[in-house]
Amino acid sequence: MLKSFAYLTTLMYLIAAVCLVLLALTTITWAVLNTIDSLQNFSMSITNSLQSVGAIIISIAVIDVAKYLVEEEVIRDKELRSPDEARKTITKIFVIISIATAMEGLVYIFKAGTGDITLLVYPGLLIMFSSISIVCLGAYQLFSIKVEKAIIDGKTKKIAENA
Repeated sequence: MLKSFAYLTTLMYLIAAVCLVLLALTTITWAVLNTIDSLQNFSMSITNSLQSVGAIIISIAVIDVAKYLVEEEVIRDKELRSPDEARKTITKIFVIISIATAMEGLVYIFKAGTGDITLLVYPGLLIMFSSISIVCLGAYQLFSIKVEKAIIDGKTKKIAENA
């Protein structure tokens, strides 16, 4: 029963990852075709270009999430084996989210710069929160590495006591 449940959840993760990749590729195709169409009609503007750039950036972030799902939930065992593995996994997800958020903020800043300057609040907040998340990630890394070292030191101490 547990084995069939594990197989079913693995299959669901695989289907979700495939759907994410297909949606991301569709979005990238739309962005490229939109840009080509704008160039052919001589109606290319910075707004159209930035809209395509933003769509591609988000699509790449979605592909990274799908890649993570396949690597961590389909190919490997479900359980993390060590605090080091958990830290690396969380770091990977945080970095993907932070980069996508920062890039989207940059795209919106360029859009707002070509139009109404009062629209800069939202992209500014995106970049600010992206930066804060990177600082928080650094703090998480610092604390988790200290815990990992304490665990290793504790194991080394126990081994030395048993020898």
